[in-house]
Formats: sequence, structure tokens, C-alpha cells
Amino acid sequence: MTNPVPIAPLALDDRQQAARGWFESLRDRICAEFEAIEREADSDAAFAFTPWDREAEGQAAGDGGGGVRGVMKGKVFEKVGVNVSTVGGEFAPGFAQTIHGANENPAFFATGISLVAHMANPHVPAVHMNTRYLVTTKSWFGGGADLNPPLPREADTAHFHAVLKDACDAHDPDHYPRFKAWADDYFFIPHRGVHRGVGGIFYDHLECVDDAAFDANFAFTRAVGDAFLAAFPPIVRRRMGEPWSDADYRTMLEWRGRYAEFNLVHDRGTLFGLKTGGNIDAILMSLPPMASWS
Repeated sequence: MTNPVPIAPLALDDRQQAARGWFESLRDRICAEFEAIEREADSDAAFAFTPWDREAEGQAAGDGGGGVRGVMKGKVFEKVGVNVSTVGGEFAPGFAQTIHGANENPAFFATGISLVAHMANPHVPAVHMNTRYLVTTKSWFGGGADLNPPLPREADTAHFHAVLKDACDAHDPDHYPRFKAWADDYFFIPHRGVHRGVGGIFYDHLECVDDAAFDANFAFTRAVGDAFLAAFPPIVRRRMGEPWSDADYRTMLEWRGRYAEFNLVHDRGTLFGLKTGGNIDAILMSLPPMASWS
């Protein structure tokens, strides 16, 4: 794996630096694992990393931080993006009213990792994962992961949820039922009346009111990242060699159209990136390389 270029510096406190460091280390582990899967399929595909500086009115390029966009196009992963960003500045007045803790003071800091993988074989589910740490007048962690198979398999769904449940249960037995329900509600396409996949977990506003709360919520967020590595790669390895038909491929392309609709119309992360001077290519890396609409 080519070493990513570091993100442009910001003045970070200890909490912010710890979160940023973890998200970047998780990126490195995920990219290494995905490249290993490609090698197992006799592919030499590797991630290409492109750094970007945040551009915002009133700030010089890089003064507001930036990110690194990582993309790989291979034999197993038709297109996978793994992005990290660390940005700061001020929300636009109207957008600030929609963000937790920013209605009176628009200053913000955000760091996180975001991942979307679209697979070449219709039997291998697509997947999404992100975790993040935000600071306004409040500070909190959020994130989650969800599985998006064009051709759902009960065993894959059960495995994915079981790993996430174990990670949740180790921190709070109420986490999994609450965050699973939150994912079911969030990852839903209202204009289609369908869920975009078979779910996972979604959480937000785990507030860090003191050091103890930060430590607990950061530990849980790290557990979610570790759980993703335990949940998804085994499914890829189990399915990536299965034969598929033209009908399977058409089903995948139509399903990808639904995925694109959700990310362009309803996804909060897409809106956040567009409203805060993020890199357009990194923001839209979640879109599939090919899709179809009937």
C-alpha cells in the first residue's frame, strides 16, 4: 500500500489529535486488508491516495484542514473509497442551525473516516462504514456501518449483525437494539418505500461532556471500527469466487441506482461535506461506478 500523504495541519487539542490518529490508523488497516483480498484474487490493485485542502470563504487553502481520498479499483472491489478528513472553521449561518450545538456559535471541528465499497461480484454485498468526532459548543462521536447486498444472503446478514452486536454489547447492552433501530430508520429511501440494504447500526450525538464520557465514547467508536474489520472481509472472501449470471448483474445495477438515490437525496454526510467546503470527488466517492434505472 502506498503511504498516504498527511492531512494539512490544524491546531488540535489532545482529544482531537487522538480521534484523528485513530481514524487514520483504521484507514491504513482497512486499506491493507482490502489490498490483501485483491492479491488473493491474483490482482495487483492498490489504493491511490489524493490529498485535498479545505476551501472556505475567508480562509486560505489548508488553513481549515483537509483530507485524503483513497480509491482502489480492482478485480474484487470494483470501486472502494476510504476517506479521512480533519477540518475546522465556521458553518454557514443557515446550515449552523441544523447542527448540534452550532445554533449560537458556528465554529466547528470535525475529523472522521468514511468508507463505501462497491463490489464486482453481485453476490458480494456492498458496504458502508463511517465514524467521526465533531466539536461545536458540544462535542460528540457518531457513526455506524450497514450492509447493502444486491442479492441478500441470510448467513451474511446474520454474521454482519452478530459482530456488530458483540461490539455493542461489550459497552452497553442497550446499544445494539437502539442503534440497529436507528439504522433501520435512517437507511430508508422514503420515495421508494424500501430500505437501501439489510441494515447494521447507526449512532450519533454520543456527547463527551467530560473526560470520562470522551474515553467511553471513543472506546465504543474504536470498537465499531474493529468490528467492521471482523464483519466484512470474511463475507467478501466467502462470496467473491461465486459464479453469477447476467440477471444477477442487472439486479446489482438496479440496486446501485437505489443506493445512489439515497446518497444524493438523503445522506447527511453528503450534505455535510458539500456545506463545509469538502472535496467534491471525496464526497461523491460513495457513488457506484455503474448503475441503471429501469
